[in-house]
Amino acid sequence: MKRDKISKLLGCGEDGQEVIVCGWVRTKRKSKGFSFLVVNDGSCQEVLQVVADESLATYSAVESAGTGAAIKVVGKLKASPAKGQSWEVQALEVVLLGEADATYPLQKKGHSLEFLREIAHLRPRTNTFGAMFRVRNTLSMAVHNFFQSRGFVWAHTPILTAADGEGAGEMFSVTTLDLEGSLPKTDKKQTDFAQDFFGKRAYLCVTGQLEGEFMAQSLGDIYTFGPTFRAENSNTYRHLAEFWMIEPEMAFADLADDMDLAEDFLKCLLRDVVNKCPAELEFFEKMYKNIKVQELDDLANCSFARVSYSEAVEILSKSGKKFEHPVNWGMDFNSEHERFLSEETFKKPVFVYDFPKDIKAFYMRCNDDGKTVAGMDLLVPKIGELIGGSQREERLDLLLKRMEEMKIPMDNLEWYIDLRRYGTAPHAGFGLGFERALLFITGMQNIRDTLPCPRFPGHIEF
Repeated sequence: MKRDKISKLLGCGEDGQEVIVCGWVRTKRKSKGFSFLVVNDGSCQEVLQVVADESLATYSAVESAGTGAAIKVVGKLKASPAKGQSWEVQALEVVLLGEADATYPLQKKGHSLEFLREIAHLRPRTNTFGAMFRVRNTLSMAVHNFFQSRGFVWAHTPILTAADGEGAGEMFSVTTLDLEGSLPKTDKKQTDFAQDFFGKRAYLCVTGQLEGEFMAQSLGDIYTFGPTFRAENSNTYRHLAEFWMIEPEMAFADLADDMDLAEDFLKCLLRDVVNKCPAELEFFEKMYKNIKVQELDDLANCSFARVSYSEAVEILSKSGKKFEHPVNWGMDFNSEHERFLSEETFKKPVFVYDFPKDIKAFYMRCNDDGKTVAGMDLLVPKIGELIGGSQREERLDLLLKRMEEMKIPMDNLEWYIDLRRYGTAPHAGFGLGFERALLFITGMQNIRDTLPCPRFPGHIEF
C-alpha cells in the first residue's frame, strides 16, 4: 500500500479504512495506557491524531518518537470522539523513520517570525509557513491556468544578460574572473571583461520584459514567470534581492488593454486562492488579523477604479491629509500616497495611469502632450503598488530620442531597437512581483516570509 495523504483522508476517508500515514510528530501525550500523537504531513493545514495502545508490538517506536520525529503509521481510520477533529487513526503498527532529539527547535510554543527566518530549513513544518507555501503553490498554478486559457505562450527568458532592462543600474554582476587574483586590465586601467566568460560584462537579469517584447512581436501574446534579481541595498519589509516576476506582453494592444488584462488577472488569482485554500486563508485571518477572506472575495468581484496621474495628484493635494512626502506634480508616489488612494479615496484597487515621463522607464510610450507616458500602476489596499505596466514605445525615432535623453547605452540593445525597424506594432505589458502579491493575499507583513529562502542584503543562507 502507498501512503495516504492526510488531506485526502480528511476529505473522503471512510470509517474502518486501512491506511498508511507518514508525517512528522507535532505533539505527543500519554493517558491511561495510550499515547496520542498529533501528526502533520504537509498536505494540508490540518493534523491527524494517531492513537497507539501500549500493548502494540511496535510501541517502542512510539516512545522514541518525540516532537519533530518522522514516523510511519499503519492503522485504521476511525471517527474521532475528540472535539475539533472528525477522524483519528488507531495504530496497528508504528515505524520510527527518523528521530528528532531534544535540540529540535520547533517545540510546542509560539515562535517569532524573526526566529523562524533563522531556521528556514525547518520553518515549512510550522502552520504559518506550511500555509504560505501551499498558497504559493496554488497561486503559481493559477498564473499558468489564467494565461494558458487565454492563449498566451509561456516564454522562458534568460537569467543572464548583458543589458540593463530597467535603466536603474542596480544589477548583480556575474563573472568567472579570479577575484582573488590579478584581474586583467584595459589600457584605461579598468577591468577587461573582454577576457571574461562571455567576452563582455554580464549580469543577473532585473526583468524579462525586453526579451518578452521580441517574443510577443512574433507569437502575439506571451508571459514570463521566473526569478529576477535587484541589487538594491534596501533592508525593508517590501524588498528582496531575488524574487519571482510575472510579465505578460501583448502585441497589437494599448494601455487600456493592459489595464483590462491586469484587472482580470488579479481577480482570477483572488478567486482561485479563496476557493482552493480556505483553511490556509482562515488561518492567516485568525492568527495575523491583517486580512479578511471576505474582503478578498469582494475584491475579486468588484470593478477596479481608474484615474490619471494628474487627477490622483489633485486628489492627494486637496485631501487635507499631511503626508510625510509633499505632494506635487512630477513626483513619484510613495507608499503613503498609494495606500491613501486605494484605502481611503477609492476603498478598492485603483489604476493610476499617464505618469510624468521623467519618472518612468525609457521604453514607455510617449503621449501626445509631450509630458507623460502611457504607463500604469495598480494600487491595492494595505500594499500600495502591486502591478506596474505600460504601452511600449513602438516608434523608432521616439524610442531613440528617449534612450538618448535617459543616457541608456545602446551597445547591448541594438536588437531591441531592431524591433522598431522590422514590422513594428503597438504592444503593451506589465509586471507583477509574485511575493508582493503573496503579501497582499495572506496579510503577512514581511516579504521575507513569502518564499523558502529569502535573499536580502547581508543574507544568503540556505
